[in-house]
Amino acid sequence: MSTGSLRVGPWPVISAPMEQRHLGRTGLRVSRIGLGTLTWGRDTDEHDAADQLKVFWEAGGTLVDTADVYGGGDAEYLLGQLVERLVPRSELVIATKAGSVPDPDRRFDGSRGHLLAALDASLARLGTDHVDLWQIHAFDPDTPLDETLQALDIAVSSGRARYAGVSNFCGWQLAKAATWQLAAPGVRTRLASTQMEYSLLQRGVEREVLPAALDLG
Repeated sequence: MSTGSLRVGPWPVISAPMEQRHLGRTGLRVSRIGLGTLTWGRDTDEHDAADQLKVFWEAGGTLVDTADVYGGGDAEYLLGQLVERLVPRSELVIATKAGSVPDPDRRFDGSRGHLLAALDASLARLGTDHVDLWQIHAFDPDTPLDETLQALDIAVSSGRARYAGVSNFCGWQLAKAATWQLAAPGVRTRLASTQMEYSLLQRGVEREVLPAALDLG
């Protein structure tokens, strides 16, 4: 792992190697700070994205977060173009998401068919045969939860994803999903993560999501 200083403008703001943590109760280690790619391919062009990724990696960052809908897929494609050319694939933990759809009548599609097709499309754009973490982007009330979660099991068992998680699940949704997966150890994939908005302005996850996540690992 290359380490260095993370710079904003001309000033170094981080000089020590970035802290690494285990993701949930798994053996996967990720950098404490992740690099988000929401604006890549939309407001952030290839040159700025390359600068961000290089500085992040040189500071010890490994976790790069993206999704199949970011930039209409352009964020994943841009990340795929930069990996290996700029940063070794083996030194990044690539996390992507699936389930959000650009459909005014259906914002989320958690069906097994859609999710697995979306994962294959993500892998093609990223130029890799696997992602390190694959997450369901949001809860789909129109699809049985066990069908949605089965897509995670298939993704991991097929080697297309190393670990699996969810995103934007409220407390009861997270607890139900994690409990379902834990009910058949060795058969179903344990949830490794939940991704939520959490800031000084948005602290709602402290009421139910964080306690559920801590309790369920």
